Amino acid sequence: MLGLMTVDSAGDLAPPAPASKEELLVQVARGDQSAFGELYDQIAPRVLGLVKRLLVDHAQSEEVTQEIFLEIWQSAARYESTRGGASTWILTMAHRRAVDRIRSSQAGRDRDTKIGIRDLAVAYDHVAETVEVRIEHERVERAMTRLTQLQRQAVSLAYYGGLSHSEVADKLQIPLGTVKTRLRDGLIRLRDELGVAS
Repeated sequence: MLGLMTVDSAGDLAPPAPASKEELLVQVARGDQSAFGELYDQIAPRVLGLVKRLLVDHAQSEEVTQEIFLEIWQSAARYESTRGGASTWILTMAHRRAVDRIRSSQAGRDRDTKIGIRDLAVAYDHVAETVEVRIEHERVERAMTRLTQLQRQAVSLAYYGGLSHSEVADKLQIPLGTVKTRLRDGLIRLRDELGVAS
């Protein structure tokens, strides 16, 4: 059962309160498909929004979002609430997947240009992947230092903190339009620093 029935002030049964994302992830880890559906309903728009801001292309964004939810279904048991909120865990996964797609697309274009061969199969190498992820993380950290303090604060809260634009505005006590401007300018600067083609 996803939520517990409550009794309102008139003594009538009230609809169950929605389960938290953390509770839903625990249930998903046990194979609960209805919990997965509810989790999807709660966070899919934010995941798609984050992915689309990075990839721009709507079709690719939808494809990556599906991959993310498949990964959530398969790896929910690895979620540890002591290490952060469920939204942060999911949005970090989404951010990583989107960056991987960008990197993969760029690498494919570079490879095609240099070699003239498409769809070159590359064997999976865990050590190489770990090194690549670490290098990419360091590149992003360096690029983040090139943002203004205000841009860095907004980007960190939205993408690493998992907050929506409205939540960032509330937390920083600034207008929503200001948050959107800081995020847009920050992402443009990050894209330029990282050399990601738009």
